[in-house]
Amino acid sequence: MGHKINPTSFRLKITDTWKSKWFSKGNYVAQLHEDIKIREYLEKHLRKAGLSRIDIERLNDGTITIVVHTTKPGLIIGKGGAGIEELKKRVKQQLKIKSELKVNIEEIKDRDINLHAQVIANGIAEQIERRVAFRRLMKQALEQVMQAGAKGVKVAIGGRLNGAEIARTEHLSAGKIPLHTLRADIDFARSTAHTTYGTIGIKVWIYRGDVFENKTK
Repeated sequence: MGHKINPTSFRLKITDTWKSKWFSKGNYVAQLHEDIKIREYLEKHLRKAGLSRIDIERLNDGTITIVVHTTKPGLIIGKGGAGIEELKKRVKQQLKIKSELKVNIEEIKDRDINLHAQVIANGIAEQIERRVAFRRLMKQALEQVMQAGAKGVKVAIGGRLNGAEIARTEHLSAGKIPLHTLRADIDFARSTAHTTYGTIGIKVWIYRGDVFENKTK
């Protein structure tokens, strides 16, 4: 079972919590679709800012608070906070959001950068788009993550690798990834590289150790 589903959803309320935090009685579908659009927009436009995670909270008065976890907050905030205001304006205009919008930035400390799967996956995707050899990127990712203190890491890259006629998936791992252990703190992320041969999918699993207390409290 641990191999067949998303490692994050499998461990909700054990090692992780929901990325969307709100309750809705009659407008659930519309708000869910709005959340998806917000995430897709931010993931596309903030990938180079070291994006790791996006949390969305909704208050009873309709206010939407977006919490962006990033390794490069300065690229988003801009001079005097101008970047934040411009981001809010673009999100509201392009996604046609009428609710009040707030954006908070949470910085990921340098020592923790290589323990975030989304940061690693996005980094690999950017390098593949620059035509860096994918096997070298996989090896570098494993070294960086293990040196950061991870217990295990696995990287999977799939698509028309090196322009091959037939798509395939290659895996590389170090340490262990206990997918069936619920207390295992496993960070999982996906990213996509767009190349002249088509899209290349990247998946990253990082095992950061076991959690013996409820991390979500």
